[in-house]
Parts: sequence; structure tokens; C-alpha cells
Amino acid sequence: MTRLKYLDDYVAWTRRIAPEISLKDSPLLFVGYGVQAPEFNWDDYKGVDTRGKVLVMLVNDPPVPSAADPSKLDPKIFGGNAMTYYGRWTYKYDIGAEKGAAGILLVHETGPAGYGWTVVQGFGGERFDLITPDKNMGKAGFEAWIGLEQAKRLFVASGQDFTSLKKQAATRAFRPVPLNLNASITLRNKMRTIASKNVVGKLTGSDSKLKEEYVVFTAHWDHLGVGQPVNGDRIYHGAVDNASGVAGLIEVSRAFKKASPPPKRSILFLAVTGEEQGLLGSEHYAANPLYPLAKTLAEINMDGMNVNGRTKDVTIVGLGNSDLDDYARRVAARQGRVLASDPEPEKGFYYRSDHFPFAQKGVPGLNPDSGINYIGKPPGYGKKLRDKYNENDYHKPSDVIKPDWDLSGMIEDLQFLWMVGYEVANAEHYPQWKPGTEFKATRESQLKAAGAAK
Repeated sequence: MTRLKYLDDYVAWTRRIAPEISLKDSPLLFVGYGVQAPEFNWDDYKGVDTRGKVLVMLVNDPPVPSAADPSKLDPKIFGGNAMTYYGRWTYKYDIGAEKGAAGILLVHETGPAGYGWTVVQGFGGERFDLITPDKNMGKAGFEAWIGLEQAKRLFVASGQDFTSLKKQAATRAFRPVPLNLNASITLRNKMRTIASKNVVGKLTGSDSKLKEEYVVFTAHWDHLGVGQPVNGDRIYHGAVDNASGVAGLIEVSRAFKKASPPPKRSILFLAVTGEEQGLLGSEHYAANPLYPLAKTLAEINMDGMNVNGRTKDVTIVGLGNSDLDDYARRVAARQGRVLASDPEPEKGFYYRSDHFPFAQKGVPGLNPDSGINYIGKPPGYGKKLRDKYNENDYHKPSDVIKPDWDLSGMIEDLQFLWMVGYEVANAEHYPQWKPGTEFKATRESQLKAAGAAK
């Protein structure tokens, strides 16, 4: 028998609204990347009965080599180097629940996950979720991460080689592998019900015919609160992530209030809660919108603003997804800047912020990020800043206001976002998803059903 140490070796929780979850001797089944993607002719389950089992999965998408150049990933399958939604841990927990799994155990690897084990440890504090009518009993009994070294030991104990199975899992021929081990776990919950709020402001459009149509700006006002101490500090301040975005939301709203002429369509300024707990506030709004999503032209998100000075570029996470890129490109050109794609597409940032629940419902979402080509700085400077923040401050108490912050870049980025929103609010046509995006069909059906096609 092997006992794993909580936080050091694994992190687990349950989304079921129950005082206790207990599993005893549930068989472990390795299901590769845990993906079912018909459009890529990919099925990691192959009809194997997964009910009542603990599914062990790898994080991120299957890394399928290109036939032309095996040293690179095939860009036509799972986005190549860019993570798709199939690679997100939220998808893996949900598909596991659909398969009737008793629990899901994700193997953590820093590169594919996009963050280190310390971030996963942060998931071990108090967790929140939206309560469904069945009290979340449709979810798996538990959801968990396991550290890489412990996972490798688990595979050795089952008579399997982790590296070999991981390689097999990157092929369509992969079939689930019973690990001939059983898992037992008991989770005791101390539960409380809270009502956390989204905060919304509305600027009514000036055009009598268009004022019932909307452009939405979002920023999440929550962070991690009080958690595990780091260097004696237990308060996770969240200065960049995301006090900076909320400050930006307020300033953009002030600028719209002063705009002359005012925007034709209405603007919503939505400060959402529970982003760090899984985009809960934006998910709730997208499921229960104040105004019809079919009349919502776009969602523009602000999550972590540039506090390091001006850049020659503007990063658009998910560049190429929608017509919003065309608006952004024109505005950036007026600023003497260019658009840049996400420098870390493998981390799946498009699926990790508050525009995403809107996108899932069909609304085109723009998810900007700081540029990386800093004015007056040498090549590579921007990436060093990103790496430094991710290593030292991301989801840590040290995310505080720093004396060397340079907000000139944030100001320019906010002007950029304001102009994009203003142009969309006055546009003749609704922005559309580009062909081939996973949200296009949903939007087209939505607009057709509402009779709102533009």
C-alpha cells in the first residue's frame, strides 16, 4: 500500500455538494489524454467501460507529430503547438464525469500544464462552484492532480513504463490501459453557501434602434484570498491578476461616459467574481444574461494589464478566431503598433479567462494580453518579464504593486481596448467567428433562432 501526502504528492477535491465522499478500491485506468474529438478522428476511450473507475489522464492535447517534419507538431490536429479546449483540465474532468468515472487523476507536468506544482497546491484551499439542481452529483466523485514523480512511481508499481505509455497516448491507436491498482480516498467537506456578486454597469447607447444591442467589457475582481503562506505572507494580493484589470475596466467606463459622440450601442461593464475558481461569475452571466446573447456583439476581456512600459505590439490570445481581430488590427495600426499572436499557445490561455464562457455560448470574444516587444528594450526582454512573473508572482502572495511599475503601456493598451469597443459599438455589422472555429456554428444558430442575423 502506498499513501500519498496531500499537497506534496497530490491535490484533490469534490464538486459534489455532500459532507463526505468516500471511494474504496476503485480500479485505476489510464486513458491517455482523455480526449474524444470526432473532428480529429480521435477517441482515447474506444468504448471501454469507465464507470466506477479512477481515470488517470495526461494534461494538455495529444502531441501529434507532423508527417512532413516529425520534429514539429501537426498544426491540423489539436492546433499543433497551441492548446485546444480538449487540453484543458476542466474539459478532462467534465468528460470523465460523462463517462461515469468515480474520480479523475491528472498527471501534472509543468510544461504541458502551463504552471508549476505550487499553482496546483493553491487549488487545495477553499473551493467554490455553481450549484446545479442535482447538487453537482453528476460530477465525478473527486477531481485531482498527482505530481509527476509520484505518477511515475504509480506506473512502475503497475508494471508499466510512464514514458512508453505517454508516447502511445499520442497516437490514434491508443487504447485504455488497466493499471491493475486500486485507489481509495475519503474527502470530508466543511461546506458553506455564499452569494458572491457580479457587479455590472451599463451605459445606454445613443441610437434608438441599436441601444438594445450590447458590447461587454469584463474583468474579474476576485483572487485567491488567504491561503498557504509563502515567505510568511498568507494574503494573495492579486495586484496584476487582477486588480489591474478592474482598474482598467473602471477607466474604460469613464472614457465611454465622456465619449463624444457617444456609442450607438449600449456598453456593459461587468466585474465578475469567481474567475480563479473556474470562471464562475462569467459562466453564470453567460447562462443567465441580463440582456440576450444574440444581441451581444462582442466580449472584450481584461485580465492582467501591462505594468512594464510601452510595447510595439499587442498580443491577442486566440488571434485568428474572429472578426474582432480586424478591428484590433486597424486600431493597433493607428497607434503605430502591430498585433502579435500568443507567445505561449501551448498553455491554453484562451480557455482560461472570462471571455471563454461567452465564446462557448457563441459571442465573439477578444482576449488581449501584454505585448512582448518593449520599446527601447532588447529582443527577448518581454519573454523574460513573462517568465519572471510566472515563476515569482503568478498566484503567489508576492503579486503586489511594485515600485518599478511603468503604467505607460497599460494606458496605451486601455486606449486600444476603448477604441476597439467604440468601433464595434458603432459598426454596421455584427463581428463573426472565422471559418473553422469551434464557436461559429453555435453563433450562427443563435442569431438565426433570434432573428438577429446581421
